[in-house]
Amino acid sequence: MSSDKFIVIVTGLSGAGKTVTLRTLEDIGFFCVDNLPPPVILEFLKLLEEYTNVKNIAIGIDIRVQQFLEEATKVIEKIKNTYKAEILFLEADEDTILLRYKETRRPHPLSTYSSNLIEAIKRERTLLYCLRSLSDRIIDTSSFNPHQLRALVRSIYASEEILPSVTIISFGYKKGIPTNADLVFDARFLPNPYFIPSLMDLNGTDQSVKNFVLSQKETVEFLSHVKNFLTFAVSGYKKEGRAYITIAIGCTGGKHRSVVLAEEIAQHLKSLSFNPVVIHRDL
Repeated sequence: MSSDKFIVIVTGLSGAGKTVTLRTLEDIGFFCVDNLPPPVILEFLKLLEEYTNVKNIAIGIDIRVQQFLEEATKVIEKIKNTYKAEILFLEADEDTILLRYKETRRPHPLSTYSSNLIEAIKRERTLLYCLRSLSDRIIDTSSFNPHQLRALVRSIYASEEILPSVTIISFGYKKGIPTNADLVFDARFLPNPYFIPSLMDLNGTDQSVKNFVLSQKETVEFLSHVKNFLTFAVSGYKKEGRAYITIAIGCTGGKHRSVVLAEEIAQHLKSLSFNPVVIHRDL
C-alpha cells in the first residue's frame, strides 16, 4: 500500500452535491479531477506518483461513465488495495434532487433515456448501487445547502484550518472600482494629503504621508469601524468556506489615503492570522 497518498473517490447521485464537494476538496489542497473514464484512472494515479509529489487526490466518478460502471467497481477495489483510499457517496431524496434540477434548469445525465426526471433519478439510483455498496462514507445531502455541505467536507478532510486567501487593493476612483472586489470601502471623505504642498508629490508608502493620514481624527474612527467590521466579516467568510476575499479601499487618485489604509488593514488582518496580499493598483 502506498502510504503517502490519500485518495478520495467522490461519487453519488446527480444533484446530490458532487461538484460542490470536489471544489471544496480542491480549495483545501486536493488535486482534483472529474469524470475520468475508470479504465484510465490507475494509469493516471501512476503518472501522478511518477511526476508529482501530490499527496491528496480526489477523483469524481458519476453516472456519465455508465458504460464503464462494471469496470469502475474493479478499479475502485484495486485503488483500495493499493492506496489509502476512501469512497464518498453523496445522495439525496428524490424530492430534493427534483427541486435542485428545477432550480438549475440543467438536464439530468440520463434524460436521453427518459424524459421523465423522476424516472431518470430512480434509474440512476439503481445503476449506482454498485458504487454505493463499495462506499466508506455515505452522506445524505437532502437537508444541506451548499455552504453547509462545504463546511462538512472541510471538517472531514481538511487536516488543518484553511483560511481564505485575502487580497487588499488600494485604488483611485478616477480609474474605477476594481471589478473583482468583494468589499469596497470609500476613503474620499478623509482629509487629503494631496492638498498639502509638501505631500502632494509623495504617496502613501512615504512615512510623512502615513503620519498625516493616521493623525486625523476621522481616519482613526474610520479605521476602528473598518477593522471591527472585517474581524466580524472574515470570520463569517471562513465559516462559509470562502477560498478568496478581495477587499478594495479607494480614494480620489489612489496614491495617498487608500494606500495608507490598505497597509493598515493588512496589518490588522495579519493579527488575525491571515496573510493578505496588498496591491496598490494606481501607484
